[in-house]
Amino acid sequence: MEIRFIEDKKNSVTFEIEGVSHGFCNLLKEELVNDKNVKLATYRIDHPLVGVPRMKVEATDAKAVVKKAIKSLKKQVESFKTEAKKVK
Repeated sequence: MEIRFIEDKKNSVTFEIEGVSHGFCNLLKEELVNDKNVKLATYRIDHPLVGVPRMKVEATDAKAVVKKAIKSLKKQVESFKTEAKKVK
């Protein structure tokens, strides 16, 4: 996964996420909209087979909110891995 910022303003960021699909984008979007500081979190993929997801976030401190959401998702994934190992 590679993130490239297209627009980086204090209250708005637009970035592309190479190597992910709708699944990850929806998880990230849901994590973002649950933050009370986020005014807008959306994404689009121009072509379903070769398009790169582009996400736009508007928030009080947009870049910080995105970083916080990614850290939260990482923590959730680690917790899920730990629980999945117990199921064996």
